[in-house]
Amino acid sequence: MTALYLGVDGGQSSTTALVADEQGEILGRGAAGPCNHTSGDEAETKLRLVVTECVNLACRSAGIQQPFTFEAACFGMSGGPADKKAILESAIAARKWFITDDGLIALSGALSGEPGVITIAGTGSIAMGRGPSGEIRRAGGWGYVFGDEGGAFDIVRQALRACLRAEEGWGEGTNLSGMFLSQMGCADMNAALHLFYTAGWPRSRVAKLAPAVDECAQLGDSVAKRVLENAAQSLALFAQSVSRQLWPEGSTVNCSYIGGVFRSATVLHRFRTLLELSGSQVVAPALGPAAGALLQAYRLAGASPDLTKLLSSTFRHE
Repeated sequence: MTALYLGVDGGQSSTTALVADEQGEILGRGAAGPCNHTSGDEAETKLRLVVTECVNLACRSAGIQQPFTFEAACFGMSGGPADKKAILESAIAARKWFITDDGLIALSGALSGEPGVITIAGTGSIAMGRGPSGEIRRAGGWGYVFGDEGGAFDIVRQALRACLRAEEGWGEGTNLSGMFLSQMGCADMNAALHLFYTAGWPRSRVAKLAPAVDECAQLGDSVAKRVLENAAQSLALFAQSVSRQLWPEGSTVNCSYIGGVFRSATVLHRFRTLLELSGSQVVAPALGPAAGALLQAYRLAGASPDLTKLLSSTFRHE
């Protein structure tokens, strides 16, 4: 059988695996639950089960009999690779391994393996870049306590702060308060804020209120629009910081983006405008993180897939 390659995007909400041949044809896909189980024996077991299920599903859809040894495998893991390497290598067979974080595979996918910068804005945020010499740099990604500016959780947090200022009479009036109360089923902001400190409202659930902030902005709420534009500015600053670390001043750098926050037209427009004013070129992501992991697997093995096959695949944005 021809050599096969495995790319896996192990995220906080789901895990996706892609199997492809040496020409770049994606043969199979598998999806499973979150891949952030690392602490303790039970958590390690969950991680192994999720990875095994995901890869087995991809192999099955590709018509591959297990057990199977891949020519090269790349796993991009949320939270980094250090505490997952032994678990992954015991679950999947491959001749060559590359275990990295999810930012690098997102970068590789968005820019088809070429140098540039990716800004990721989901629940949290980070920017990562690969320079012309292959050097990697990052900005942001320090978690919700000390960072994650411009991410969905931060957008909701800033919107709530604006609501509290309006409530106390020292901030501009906004329709955000009514939106939050309606979404949460609360009578007033005091009750809403108390809910946010309970186990029933983890950060992931709070972050899901960010699209409602975008809706308010689209309806003309100036406070909501300002919150989103400030988020875009933070995300653009991350990208600019990475660019300065990797390229000489005045260089034109390809910058891309990924994550649910960029579904907001307000955020994306402001982000694009700020970066283009600084001389960068903003491009839509060509491939998703799992396909980016595949590219890293090819790179590891010294293989040269046909990018047109990857770019035309149904699963290119998985």
